[in-house]
Amino acid sequence: MVYYDRNRPIRPETLKRMSDAIRHRGPDDEGFYNQDNIGLGFRRLSIIDINTGHQPLANANESIYIVFNGEIYNYQEKRELLIQKGYTFNTATDTEVILHLYEEFGTDCLSHLRGMFAFTIWDNNKQQLFCARDRFGIKPFYYYQDNEKFIFGSEIKTILACDDVDRTLSNSALDSYFAFGYVTSDLSIYSNIKKLQPSHFIILSFKGIPTVRTERYWKIEFEPDYCRTENQWKEDIVSCFSETVKLHMISDVPLGAFLSGGIDSSSVVAMMAKNSSIPVKTFSIGFKEQRFNELEFAREVATKYNCEHHEQIVEPESIELLPRLVSVYDEPFADSSAIPTYYVSRLAREYVTVALSGDGGDELFAGYDIYNYFKRVHSFLFNFKNKGINKLIWGGLSGVIPGNGKIQNTLYYLSKDKEVMHAHLYIWPPRERQRLMQYNQTFKHDELISESYRLKILRNGAPKDFISSVQYLDLKSYMVDDILTKVDRASMLSSLEVRVPMLDHKFAELTFRIPSDLKLKDYEQKHILKSAMSPYLSNNILNHQKQGFSVPLAIWFKDDLTNYVKDTLLLGNPRLSSYLNLKYVRKFVEKHYDSKRNSSEMVWSLLFFEEWLNQNKV
Repeated sequence: MVYYDRNRPIRPETLKRMSDAIRHRGPDDEGFYNQDNIGLGFRRLSIIDINTGHQPLANANESIYIVFNGEIYNYQEKRELLIQKGYTFNTATDTEVILHLYEEFGTDCLSHLRGMFAFTIWDNNKQQLFCARDRFGIKPFYYYQDNEKFIFGSEIKTILACDDVDRTLSNSALDSYFAFGYVTSDLSIYSNIKKLQPSHFIILSFKGIPTVRTERYWKIEFEPDYCRTENQWKEDIVSCFSETVKLHMISDVPLGAFLSGGIDSSSVVAMMAKNSSIPVKTFSIGFKEQRFNELEFAREVATKYNCEHHEQIVEPESIELLPRLVSVYDEPFADSSAIPTYYVSRLAREYVTVALSGDGGDELFAGYDIYNYFKRVHSFLFNFKNKGINKLIWGGLSGVIPGNGKIQNTLYYLSKDKEVMHAHLYIWPPRERQRLMQYNQTFKHDELISESYRLKILRNGAPKDFISSVQYLDLKSYMVDDILTKVDRASMLSSLEVRVPMLDHKFAELTFRIPSDLKLKDYEQKHILKSAMSPYLSNNILNHQKQGFSVPLAIWFKDDLTNYVKDTLLLGNPRLSSYLNLKYVRKFVEKHYDSKRNSSEMVWSLLFFEEWLNQNKV
């Protein structure tokens, strides 16, 4: 943290309290730099150079200090470059490589880094704080700013550990949460706490009047190359992916992989086995509800590659985990797959310190079922050119179809603009949210950003190709704010580092050049990836119905957990009544139990919000 007043020292106990708040992220070591109005704190999970990797780390004359969370996978190559330029190293860490790259190249050091990272560098010579986050936002970076200070950390709780932090809730963030199930863009649940966006850096300068500058250093660009054949793309995918998985396996501690049995995690394990002389340790989670259980596919891959395989069945009692999850995510977060993610992380941590995952594959290769759905809608079913007809037919139908499901939402937004209908996927659609939330004195109109948030992404840089635009939107929103957030918090709760080789930016840039009709070919999702991996994975793995990491909430809520849901939301005076229309909440929950419609995601969002309010006393 930094005070703008250079004569105002930071109390050591404050830094210690901030560090202790995220001890789970780094139980192996802690360190501090505290000089005048500048304070840096660090918690270490030892992965590379266990003995000499203490942080904060300084350069030779101690004029520059760094605290760094993440891994740089090309650090050995860059270390050699820096040695040739005359730099000497006191450690074997990737942290020191970043430090010297900054000395040599300044902020352009970011273009040299291949990896996942969030770091802060204090440069005493330039009197500036340099903060950066990796290209896809794999690692988190939160910051708080007011007229007196700038505070930053890997999680919100470390900022809240400081004195005099404004905890006013953000109405925009609340609207975002109920719209999508997570808080979007640079927002957090607190008005004055923000997220540094992926591919961005902040410079806080103290030369003269303190100034803050934020810049983007990399962007997602889909530039399809139609000159290459499908076979050439297949060869490139295998070659590049094998190389990036090998880089992601660099570790001085035990390493393994999450294995769901889907094509992405199975591809990671196949490439790990290709690059390893010892059996790969794999970890899987299943459910007793067979429709949600992929363990048989995970076992097939584990057997094929002679893995040291471990698995666990998750039972409905997992709802008891809710208070723990709430404390970890720091803000409302309604993706229920955080439950199995937590359990697979805890299982893996019994055997390893690092695990590779297949996250990012669906976004890069058009793997979600919704891609097919939107393609069909866009191309065939509702392809009227006349906007007046669209509005009359589809707008009218959306008003009479009961419920608030995917079909109703699609019809509603087809009546407006079929080119951007994929921007409007909600947990609580607008009309439902208007009934749920108190859109009057509590919420001001300009704070309700959810309806424009995704549209702004699409209209500020999305490719014209329809499927690529859906991918672009997911990469910029759902993946970073939901998927990567979920995995980071659930895994770090168990002090497990999760690496995502699919999101190595060199590999991702390769996929951006692959034409979309090779990704979603004749309605076959991930066609080019499946074709590339066919020598390594069986047809059973490549072609079975995608499950994802879904949780049988609908079954649990209407069976094992019925009493829990009703006791929490239908009885007494829940805290959410201060923010939501309690009469409507209870009517909605009762309707959930009286009908066959699956509203489990919406019910889960209410449960999580209520528990979050209870824990935070707001």
